[in-house]
Amino acid sequence: MKKVAFLLLSLTAIFLMQSCGIYSFTGADTGDAQSFQVNYFQNQADLVEPGIDRTFTLQLQDLIQNQTSLSLANNNADLIFEGEIIDFYVAPMTATAENTAAQNRLTIAVNVRYYNTLEPEKDFERRFSFYYDYPASAQLVGGTLETAVNEIFDRLTQDIFNAALTDW
Repeated sequence: MKKVAFLLLSLTAIFLMQSCGIYSFTGADTGDAQSFQVNYFQNQADLVEPGIDRTFTLQLQDLIQNQTSLSLANNNADLIFEGEIIDFYVAPMTATAENTAAQNRLTIAVNVRYYNTLEPEKDFERRFSFYYDYPASAQLVGGTLETAVNEIFDRLTQDIFNAALTDW
């Protein structure tokens, strides 16, 4: 009796999952898309930090590959991401009693154009930005810069992914 109940429960669960389409733990909805491409994001910010354009492009590719079953293509993909890094700047955030900065903020912004060749109504062009705060006593080089850029890019790529492929 328990085996029959378990079997019926299992079959019901399988039927419900199939009737809802493909389920993704990331919430990604790729529709009928099979492939994606991420064109090179050039750094057009006034302050140019060498290498961040390549890092951002690769990080966006990696995120999409890791969170979907889409294949990476060099051209003619179903989903296309392109754009440019438009801002890279540091600004003081908090002051000390001596009127000097106690904390600085690195902000990076990207302009993204997303094209869904299968569902053009989902296309968009949008600006995404995020920041990283660090002590004013620290120089924005080496490990501090790497940590800042990685944290900002983690957030930016996830925001772009969510805007393009989820309905959250």
